[in-house]
Amino acid sequence: MSFGLDNDRMVVLGRTSQPIGHFNYCRENPNDCASNAASPLAPELTRKKWMQMIDINHHANSSVSPATDIEQYSREEYWTLPKKYGDCEDYVLLKRQLLIDKGWPVSSLLVTVVLQTSGEGHAVLTVRTKDSDYILDNLNGKILPWNKTEYRYLKRQSTMHSGRWTDIEDNRDIVGSIK
Repeated sequence: MSFGLDNDRMVVLGRTSQPIGHFNYCRENPNDCASNAASPLAPELTRKKWMQMIDINHHANSSVSPATDIEQYSREEYWTLPKKYGDCEDYVLLKRQLLIDKGWPVSSLLVTVVLQTSGEGHAVLTVRTKDSDYILDNLNGKILPWNKTEYRYLKRQSTMHSGRWTDIEDNRDIVGSIK
């Protein structure tokens, strides 16, 4: 199921800093952040896997209501699996966990930090497949290839170790103004 796009895969650079919210999440959930990939090969995108992505993206986006960490926990950057309410990284963690439960490899499900066209930070889930990297996003119900979004990609979890992060090289010309 390849869409034959240019720059289908993100280009990652070296190791970078872990977001503070993810660092704290890893302290509370060490097993989720200790996954080492013997081989970070991404799976083939079959019709079944595509439908799983659509179903899980829709389920998470429709079953969790937006709420900031300040509103819920009286603190900033608290990453957790949401129950009823959550912010962007909580949606990402839920989608990631649901795909893992369906048998997707951890090395293909990467929390990713982006900038919106407004300049605000945001988190999305990058789903790596053999041919393309797709974005599952709580702000957009459509699953898009990473290079067809208007985000500026900054960093994501490493494919080799779920507790480490890598910089992303994003040299695309993006419509909109990024501050």
